[in-house]
Amino acid sequence: MKLSASRLLFTSRVEDSLFLQALYLNVDILSIKSYNYLPVGSLRTDYSFINIFKRDSPMKIYDVENFPNPLRVRMALAEKNATANVEFVPVDLMNGEHRTDAFLAKNPQAAVPVLELDDGTYISECTAIIEYIDTQFAGDSLTGTNAKDRAVINMMQKRAESTVLDAVGTYFHHATDGLGPALETYQNKEWGEKQGEKARQGLAYFNNVLANSKFVAGDTFSNADITLFAGLAFAGFAQIEIPSELTNLVAWQENVAQRPSVAG
Repeated sequence: MKLSASRLLFTSRVEDSLFLQALYLNVDILSIKSYNYLPVGSLRTDYSFINIFKRDSPMKIYDVENFPNPLRVRMALAEKNATANVEFVPVDLMNGEHRTDAFLAKNPQAAVPVLELDDGTYISECTAIIEYIDTQFAGDSLTGTNAKDRAVINMMQKRAESTVLDAVGTYFHHATDGLGPALETYQNKEWGEKQGEKARQGLAYFNNVLANSKFVAGDTFSNADITLFAGLAFAGFAQIEIPSELTNLVAWQENVAQRPSVAG
């Protein structure tokens, strides 16, 4: 059972009213030994009944700093104040490390980021990684706290991903020089241009959304905002400009850029 800082683990039964308290950072609870009866409201200060050990290393994230998808995960970690819980392992993508057998064993899709847990599990895909981060660490939820919110955030996140971030990515890799001939081994410029137009339509769509909403999926910052922000950052790099008349989108981008998870 994994615990994070300042998180209480407690178990209770009506007939016993037992409370077990654990306040350790980065520990695994192997087992809970026998303990004496504790009355309601009591907290134990002797932790000898918990068999614990420190983890040797935090979870790892294989990524390329400042790339769009790694940015999403890094923003999520920062929003949850969990960046210190992660060891970042740089991937030499420009020299093809992501296509080596060693990396493909971690992610057959040859893409970053990849999360490695301390039990050897590898998790790729940003939405899956952020779901794990959001569940694992305390703080305001990025993925929703009830069925309706989770559904709306997931819907808007997918729209931001498909109509902006991924569309910009396809434009960049097919209609421009992309990452260079050594990595861009197949290009379809016509398809890339079509995706560039899709991205521009996506910008207009989200400008309309933000006319009536503080954030992409409502009044609360969420994973949907993270995806759209990364998409706009990628668009700027790919020289797809946000039209000045999209004032709601521009104001939203400026607002998100001031968050500690972005501004530092």
